[in-house]
Amino acid sequence: MFRFQLDDDVALRILEERYAEELFALIERNREHLRKWIPWVPEHTSPQHTVDRIRHDLRMFAENGGFLAGIWSEGKLVGVVGLHEIDHTNRYTDIHYWLDEAHQGKGLVTRSCRAVLDHAFNDLGLNRIEIRCDPDNLRSRAIPEKLGFTQEGVLRERVWKNDRFADLMVYGMLSTEWKAQGLLPKHPHKSADHL
Repeated sequence: MFRFQLDDDVALRILEERYAEELFALIERNREHLRKWIPWVPEHTSPQHTVDRIRHDLRMFAENGGFLAGIWSEGKLVGVVGLHEIDHTNRYTDIHYWLDEAHQGKGLVTRSCRAVLDHAFNDLGLNRIEIRCDPDNLRSRAIPEKLGFTQEGVLRERVWKNDRFADLMVYGMLSTEWKAQGLLPKHPHKSADHL
């Protein structure tokens, strides 16, 4: 199954049903923090919701439509990163991510996104990737800014979150821009059945 080994202590692995309990526990521990930023959190209230989401994402992965990977640090699941449904006709997708509040500030999401970007542009042949986040979420906005994305604008009142419409900041990266950065992959040990 799909895996990126970022270093001796950090790996990305496709989320399978066997990880549902661990993932739900991680969501529960971070519920108050996540609900400020992620619209689905209030409705994600049982382990079955986690199982259903993993099954959905595994079907998407099997159809080459994207994936959801867990971020493991020192053997512990601490967050997720993935590609939303890939538009193969237009060679476009977007990255989504979230991290356990206690593990923020260590560069885990930036490194994870770098591995996903390398994979998306170099292996999947995509042309454009977006990151969308709440304009007030400075930690989330720092990820595309560190990775050299271009801030392209704001989608006004794009999502319903916490009983109100909220804006989304849009960042974009083109394949030519990513490759022009000349960064060597930071994930020397990659293995995958397919992607």
